[in-house]
Parts: sequence; structure tokens; C-alpha cells
Amino acid sequence: MTVVRGRRTPQRGPSAAGSSPPAPAASSGAAEEPEEPEESPEPAPAPVHPEPAAGLPLAERLDALLGDPEDAAGPLGYAAAARQDAAEEFPAAVCAALDRIGVPHYYVPARYGGALTGLPQLLEVVRALARRDLTSAVAHGKTFLGAVCVWVAEESAGTARLADLVRAGELVSLGLTERAHGSDLMAGEVVAEAAPEGYRITGEKWLINNATRGRLVCLLARTAPEGGPRGFSLLLVDKTRLPHGTWRPLPKVPTLGIRGADISGIAFDAAPVGRDGLVGREGEGPETVLKALQITRSLCTGLSLGAADHGLRLAYGFAAGRELYGRRMLDLPLVRRTLAECYADLLAAEALSLVAARSIHTLPEELSVTSAVAKYLVPTTVDRILLRLRGVLGARAFLSDHHAHGRFQKLERDHRIVGIFDGNTMVNLYALTAQFRTLARGFAAPAGSGAVRHRDWEAATFSADRPLPRLRPEALSLLARHGSTLAASLPGSTAVLVRAAADDVRLVPAARAARTLTAACRGLHTRMGAARLLPGGAPVESFDLARGYSGCLAAACALGLWRYGGDGGSAGDAGDAGDGGGGGGGAGRAAPSPLWLHAVLDRLSSGLEEAVPGSTGPLPRPRGVEEEAREPLYERLLERMAAQYAAGELFSLFPCRTAEGPPC
Repeated sequence: MTVVRGRRTPQRGPSAAGSSPPAPAASSGAAEEPEEPEESPEPAPAPVHPEPAAGLPLAERLDALLGDPEDAAGPLGYAAAARQDAAEEFPAAVCAALDRIGVPHYYVPARYGGALTGLPQLLEVVRALARRDLTSAVAHGKTFLGAVCVWVAEESAGTARLADLVRAGELVSLGLTERAHGSDLMAGEVVAEAAPEGYRITGEKWLINNATRGRLVCLLARTAPEGGPRGFSLLLVDKTRLPHGTWRPLPKVPTLGIRGADISGIAFDAAPVGRDGLVGREGEGPETVLKALQITRSLCTGLSLGAADHGLRLAYGFAAGRELYGRRMLDLPLVRRTLAECYADLLAAEALSLVAARSIHTLPEELSVTSAVAKYLVPTTVDRILLRLRGVLGARAFLSDHHAHGRFQKLERDHRIVGIFDGNTMVNLYALTAQFRTLARGFAAPAGSGAVRHRDWEAATFSADRPLPRLRPEALSLLARHGSTLAASLPGSTAVLVRAAADDVRLVPAARAARTLTAACRGLHTRMGAARLLPGGAPVESFDLARGYSGCLAAACALGLWRYGGDGGSAGDAGDAGDGGGGGGGAGRAAPSPLWLHAVLDRLSSGLEEAVPGSTGPLPRPRGVEEEAREPLYERLLERMAAQYAAGELFSLFPCRTAEGPPC
């Protein structure tokens, strides 16, 4: 991936600079059954490390290399994505292009020869791809999902070989689910019986992404007849090494969204796999899978962030150019508020996503909580954003070929699958309810002596430009034994904001919102500590508490980013920024306006109140007074959104140019 320079005036802001690998040794393709086993490819050349840049440099370079998506002739453009969707065609040309520019290098940790030095890099990559086409992002990015269990297990014999194959563009799938059992992994019937050469696999995996086109499958199989938590193991299966007739692909399953993706299955009939195919140790399959899913759930949010940016861009452009009732649609108060609130929701989702990705490195012991919150809240928020934007676009939200290549209806269909990937909404909320008592104790005693209470965790987690410690898979845990340090940071960050507001009147509204959320969070944790699991699972009320808790943790992430973002925050106010609002914190300039923080906290407070009525204050309350305070806030926020749109920038807290640039 070449380095793009001179595209914009440098601005201060968090850096997430990544490395830029060259083209890999080979491109991906459908798996075949050659007569002779295929040898591992030669290792790809070492990646090139560019100079650090402000904002989201990796996403910006990648987007520039992919070219203008408005170009109808390009394979990675909107028109091509629409054609492939209509034909339910796999985006093979897109995947090949991504291989050529080295994207697979970011699916391999640097310790194994890849370019991935921090998980926020991969969040950038996924977001940049999803902004163009969710189907392509899912089809290509799922290789990381297939390989991540091997990276988590670490000591697997085939780790180096897998790294070479992934960097060379080979597709890897993750074989977990079965037709009769869904996400109940402990009920799986695929068997790996002991054999002289290792194992012989029999059974079917179904609804597996890239099961047919992928060369490798990371497979969860029963290795003990009695099953149970220690009765399943992970095996890395290379289809090119299996004898003819021992495996077959199952047909592609038609889907409402991501129509072109290879959602299919695979069947095995006494397929032999050597002992070197065992991932980790025998019997540790479920634990390895659950730990790996904590990582992928945290990164799935990139799919949602890209979708939200795409939808907002379509809706804003339509409203700005459409006349209705004798004036621009963008001048209608309801349209303006809808766009501004959706933009604030996107910024809230971005703050949570970034902190969650960084916490994979800094707070791996708590990832069972952080990943569940991120995977629940971000896709759910973006589903709601798209639903509201559908009202702005009206009939054009449903048309497949009469407006913008039918991009919105495809986008909305495609995004519905994100909430199901790697554990659906109910799975993630239940994961939170199961840890209520621990979370309540941790929030009440944030200064405890747990392993994660180290001195520098806040700066490392919330400072987007600070180097991250190496990933420690061995520190991942199925339960957060000391609660959530992120959630427990909310009172401290609020206190910092309140003190700052005493010297800066612009901070007063945000400080007021933070105090409200902190008080609500305390009350919520008290109720969580008193909640009890029923024999059949958590009561309905606990799921509402889990939804509210998710908003509190997201608020803590936003406040942490403001607190450690430099000059009190990284994203400024369009009315204050000299460059038109592309970012904040410029040299020689006063601290940027806390506009984004106030709007994000206001939206999270509204969401918390919706989930747990009365949690943010007594009911009923004077609605008119609240709206009078909100109107100028969202009008100013819309100005910032408009400035980013006019500059051809990503809708983001951080500066990032898009390949299509400013609108014509």
C-alpha cells in the first residue's frame, strides 16, 4: 500500500498510523481439489512503514488507493456494487484488487510477519471498506475471523504457515454453526475422531461465510464423545490437502442482504487432518472461540461505522439538493434535527468503537464486557440511524435503480446482518446480565487491587495517538473478574469536566449532561447488583438494565476521549475551527468547542432514558424546556456535519479525506 502525501493541511489530532504492505505473492480464489497438496507460498515482502499522520491515515490511504467510488467503471465503485448485488454475484474483482494492494497483511499480526500492529488499524480498514460496500467488506474481511482463533491460541504448529497463506490472499472461514443447533456450540455434532494420522472429521457446518470459496476452515469439532466444555477442539483444515470425496461444499444460501457473499456450508466424510492441524490444545476449542469472538465483536463495529457514514452522506446530499414545499428540504426543521441527531449518534458509536478496539490491548481482562457492549450498541444504533434516514429519503430509500444506484436500500439490507455476526443482540445483552454483580462491585470500588488497575491504563486507552502495548491473548478472560474499568472511569472524567467548566463556560452544558449520566449510572449499578438470575436465565428487566448500562459505558468512552484527546478534545466546532470544522486542537488555537461531546452525551442520555425510564431524572419533565436547550446544540452540530461534507471528509471525530472528495 503506497503512502499518500500532500492531500490536506496537517491538523492536530489522534494518529492511528499503520504500516503499508506491498502487494502479496498471490491473489485469492475459489478453493479447488488438486491431486497433489499445495505447498505454502513464499513469504510476502516486509511491509513499509510510513510516517505518522494526523487523523485516520490508514483509512485515508486505503480509500485513495481504491479510487473514486463514483467512477462507474471502477471495480470498487458504487455502480459495480449495485450490479453485483442485483446478480447476487460474489465481489471477486474487488477481493482481487484488495489483495493486490496488500489489505490481507492487516489480517496478520506483525509478530507473524503481517502489518497489524494494533487492532485500531483493522477497525480503520473495515470501516473504509464498509463505507463503500458492506458485501465486499464482509466477503474479504471474514478471513480475519477465520484466522483469529489461531492468533489467540498462539502456540499452534501451523501459525507461521497460516500467516503466509493469509498474506498471500487465501480465504479462511470459521466453521462454528450447524443447521440444527445455531449458536449453541456445545450441541455441535461435527465429530473429529482420533486416527493414526491425527483426526478424521465427519459432519456438516452450515451458514459459514466463505465456506465454499475459502481454502481453509478453522473448524470447531467434537473430540470427546461426551462433549461438554472440554469435549470440543479447533482444527485448521486445508481443503487442498484433503483426499477427493472426503468433503463437499453445501449450496449458497440466498440472503436478504449481502446477496453476493458466499454464505454456504461444508460437509466432511471421514476427512483426515494431521495433528499439526490442531489449534491450541485438545479440548480448548470453545474457550479459544469465545476469547477470539471478543476481539471480532469489538471490530465488527467498523462495518456499522462505514454503513452509517454512507447512509448519512446519501441523506444529506439528497436533502441539500431537493426542493420541497417551495424551499430546500435541508431547511425543514425536522430534516435538520434528524440529520444532526443521526450524526451525533454516529460520533457516539465511533467513540465507543475506537476505545473498544484500543482496550483489546490495554484492558484485555475486561473484553468480555467491552466487546458485548460495543457489539450490541453500535449495530443497533446504526440500524436506527438508517431507519430515520429512510424517512428523509422517502421513496428513494426503496428504489433499486432510480437514485444513486439504489445504494440506500442495499445498504439498509446489508447492514441488518451485522447485528447477527459473532453473536446477536440477545447473546451480547445476556453476556452482560451474567456479570451484573461483578460489574456493580467494580463500579462501587474502582480503586481496587485488580490486575487491570495499573497506573497508565487511562492514557493508553483513551489517547488515540499513544502507542499501544502488544496484544496479550493469554490475558483474555471469559469473565471480567474486577468489573469494567472503563465504566468506573465515568465519575472521574465527569469530575475533570466539571472542574474545567468552571474556567470555560462553553463546557458547562456538557458538564451538566455528564453529571446527569453519572448519577444515572450509579443508580443503574445499584439495580444491577440487586438483580438475580432466574433458573431459565435473566428476567426481562435485566435486559433493559443491560441496554442502559451500554449507554453508560459509551458515555465513559466519549468523556475519556475528550479528556485525553489533547486540548480537551480532538473534534472541534465548525463555528470555531479555522479550516471549516474538519478537526480541532490546531496549534496556537484555543481549546476546541465541546460541541461534539455535549451532543454525544445528550444522545446517550436519551437512549438511557428510553431503555430505563426515569433513570436520568424524575418523570414527567417539562419537554419544552429541554427542546429549547437542544435546538441551538443540534443546529451548530449540523454546521459541523455540513463542513465535513463540503470538504469531502469522513463523518468522524478525526480528520480523514474520502476518495470522492468534495461534492460537485
